[in-house]
Amino acid sequence: MKALLDLQISRELAGNQGLSEPDYDVLTSLSDAPERQIRLSEMADRMLWSKSRLSHHVTRMQQRGLVSRKECDSDGRGAFIVLTDEGMATLEAAAPGHVAAVRTHFIDLLTEEQIRVLGDVTETVLEHLRAQDQGRPAGAGSSPRPGCAAGSS
Repeated sequence: MKALLDLQISRELAGNQGLSEPDYDVLTSLSDAPERQIRLSEMADRMLWSKSRLSHHVTRMQQRGLVSRKECDSDGRGAFIVLTDEGMATLEAAAPGHVAAVRTHFIDLLTEEQIRVLGDVTETVLEHLRAQDQGRPAGAGSSPRPGCAAGSS
């Protein structure tokens, strides 16, 4: 179900707006972030991607004008991903169709009781996975380096 649902929603997002699911995930994360920017390492952690994979993806998004990079003044190795005005406009154009696809192919098919049960099941699985995640080695799930917090310039 997850694979087929993801495929259908991805097809509609790509067909309607020319965005991939990862593009959409990056844009929505940036739109919710302070000053519409996030450290590359923090975004990689959020997406459960390697920094290298995200960096390559961001480069492709930069070439399309959706995001830009901003170096961190206090940390030469750090960089922020910044949502451009064009990226924000693209997200605003894509969001209604994306929400409609999720509703059409998932939410609207379920009863209120099924949604409640799904919520309960989701919380049970998330609690388990969070407990498993507590055993990650130090450095996994990095946080911003001192002096270069997510909102600083």
